[in-house]
Amino acid sequence: MYRNQVSLIGFTGKDAEARTTTTQQKPYTVLSLATQSSYKDKNTGEYINRTEWHRVIVWGRLGEFARKIQKGAHLAVEGAIVSREFADKKHSDVKHRIVEIRATSILKLDRAEKTGPEEQTDDEFSPEEEAE
Repeated sequence: MYRNQVSLIGFTGKDAEARTTTTQQKPYTVLSLATQSSYKDKNTGEYINRTEWHRVIVWGRLGEFARKIQKGAHLAVEGAIVSREFADKKHSDVKHRIVEIRATSILKLDRAEKTGPEEQTDDEFSPEEEAE
């Protein structure tokens, strides 16, 4: 069995970009997702952080949802790694290769804002209230 699946957790670097394909006029969304890792330098003993930027392409209904994602959103993205080639616009003999993530799942990990006691609804209760 072969499998092409990637799971990323990171933050968006800019607002989502809604786009449309030129030939078939199909809508899609592009996200820029940063992930971070660190390692310890053997020579200096210092930890070095490395940020990796991922181009995430989102199609269909998930793409419609992704259009609302703003810069700084904390996301978990699952999908497949896809690469493609295209010719340089100025030099047709030069080809570029790009690696993208084709998203199949997006989960927003942003924490909900906490509400103060005056903003609580009657539906909410605390364990102390139940004990009375």
